[in-house]
Amino acid sequence: MALTNAATGLTPQQWDSEFFSDYVRESRFFKYMGTDDNKIIQTRQDLTAKKGSSITIALVNELTGDGVTNNTTLEGNEEGLDSRSHRIYVAPLRHAVAVTDWDEQQSAIDLRNAGRSQLKIWAKTKMRDGIIKALASINGVLYTAATETQKDAWLVDNADRVIFGALLSNNSSNDHSSSLANIDNTADKFSPAIISAMKELAQNASPKIRPINIMGDQEWFVMFTGSRAFRDLKNNSTMQQANRDARERGEGNPLFTGDDLIWDSVIIREIPEITVLTGVGAGSIDVCPVYLCGAQALGVAWAQRTKSTEQVRDYGFVNGIGIAEVRGIEKLIFGTSASSDTGDLKDHGVVTGFMAGVATA
Repeated sequence: MALTNAATGLTPQQWDSEFFSDYVRESRFFKYMGTDDNKIIQTRQDLTAKKGSSITIALVNELTGDGVTNNTTLEGNEEGLDSRSHRIYVAPLRHAVAVTDWDEQQSAIDLRNAGRSQLKIWAKTKMRDGIIKALASINGVLYTAATETQKDAWLVDNADRVIFGALLSNNSSNDHSSSLANIDNTADKFSPAIISAMKELAQNASPKIRPINIMGDQEWFVMFTGSRAFRDLKNNSTMQQANRDARERGEGNPLFTGDDLIWDSVIIREIPEITVLTGVGAGSIDVCPVYLCGAQALGVAWAQRTKSTEQVRDYGFVNGIGIAEVRGIEKLIFGTSASSDTGDLKDHGVVTGFMAGVATA
């Protein structure tokens, strides 16, 4: 019986760890991912070493009590930790390509190695899209699949962390579709003033949304926006003035590079794949969601890191190259019930904004 040898460089032992780190590292969200609770996207790999279908992430809110002073007795005046948890469920994710010997004979490139590269791009795209869907989700339901009743209930519970356009008063009695219809293309374009308003919402939310710490004592929020909202912010005269006067001069200035913008301790990052909501604003204009994120806004859990697989069939004529991993991506939410993680659900680390997003004429 003839044996088929794996192509050089494509054995599972050589491919797995490189593939996993490469595709995660190339994500536009990567710099905000990490295992500790000071990250926008908290990652966990607990289940890679044990069995299970879910991972629980602890959410602990700030202490709000006054404590005691002088000779006041502390016993009996303790404050309970307002702790919650969020369970992330994981599921298999797989894909593969198949190449025949005849295809490879005719091709000027190594098709099997090309397949490896394309699988990495596919995995990177799936993670990016999964994070975007999680940001937009309504209590664990995809935004595109959520009913109007579900969206209204979410808005009721998250009214302290949602804004429609420039004004809180654009919220029409927590009716989601009616609130969207208040967004117009004059007052409600994305702007520095709206960024500051969303930051204020995060700071005053109950519980507060915690910023991430950078370099010890610098506190930042991170905002992810689609291309149209980012365009309007970049073209805003106040933002342009700030970039001219306060940012570095020369080719590295965001006026020329289109790089991240900064305003009021908020980093604004463009994610072109964040899609618009078509025709839902005033006069049927398009609306762009934007997401201001603090610590533990989302969670990504792995039960199995990316594993490469190969299959040889049809007497060695067809060579299949595949990948498989087991993971889950979710927006972290918590219940307001003191005795459980159920009840009215709040987004733990996200302020959601809806801005005018009219296409360039």
